[in-house]
Amino acid sequence: MPIVDLPLAELERYKPDLTHEPDFDAFWRDTLDAARGLGGRPAVVRADTGVRAVDTYDVTFPGWAGEPVRGWLVVPKGRTARWCVVEFQGYGVGRGRAHEHLLYAACGIAHFVVDARGHSRGDTGDVSALSSGPHEPGFMTQGAHDPQAHYLRRLITDAVRAVDAARELVGAELLAAAGPSQGGGLALAASGLATGLDAVLPDVPFLCDHRRGALVSDRVPFLEVAQFLRKRPELAEQTFRTLSYFDGMNFAARASAPALFSVALMDPVCPPSTVYAAYHHYAGEKEIRVYPFNEHEGGGALHAMARVEFLCGLGDF
Repeated sequence: MPIVDLPLAELERYKPDLTHEPDFDAFWRDTLDAARGLGGRPAVVRADTGVRAVDTYDVTFPGWAGEPVRGWLVVPKGRTARWCVVEFQGYGVGRGRAHEHLLYAACGIAHFVVDARGHSRGDTGDVSALSSGPHEPGFMTQGAHDPQAHYLRRLITDAVRAVDAARELVGAELLAAAGPSQGGGLALAASGLATGLDAVLPDVPFLCDHRRGALVSDRVPFLEVAQFLRKRPELAEQTFRTLSYFDGMNFAARASAPALFSVALMDPVCPPSTVYAAYHHYAGEKEIRVYPFNEHEGGGALHAMARVEFLCGLGDF
């Protein structure tokens, strides 16, 4: 796969205008106040996964509209962790199997693996997924006519409520939001909406600079937007206005926690320009690791340990 986007020198200067509407902050304040106002507390059941070196719990917490969202809590056995990483999942992935999530706990970090509503390999349904006008198969244009109805409003609300749940459940001194691809976009959303985060770890993040992504990428999920607008061109401006309420660069501009980004220059799924759009608008301290020859896998196992080292540099385990 050749480089699919701008050369690195241009990426380092690429900073498009923010797209937030005047009511962006009020939209999210009202959305989160409504979700929190419904109350509810996380429920925790010990999970027998066959892995004895860590302790694993099956968690259910209230998300959008108080609806139950699932997660795995994997913690170092017999000790209290100073850090807790709240990790969000990639597009279509879900929380998967508990034994797939051992690295952080093995390094002495509590790990809250958050499910993604309606995604495969997960256990959380999307109860509120009512008919929402014409849309392309997939999630990106579900509710394209109105930000109040869009799928991402529910998913991002779940993400912020997951941070609330982790704070209540784990009692860790320090909290980080993390994730790859869609999970990286959700980590950026949490960076701008959740309070009390101490680090943000977005890897090859999706959900950034939606118009650019739809123009450049020929892969799902951005392709869903292009395919939809190919059929319904008259809905283009309304669709991008709706998506602006869920754009990682608009959340990044409201962030304050130190952040470690990653970007892959041969990534056809999340073109690197969309990652740099969020990175350049990120308001907190930040750094970015560049993987010139990688596609959407990003830095893989090498970058996994870079995240651990980054957290250690902010507050030893």
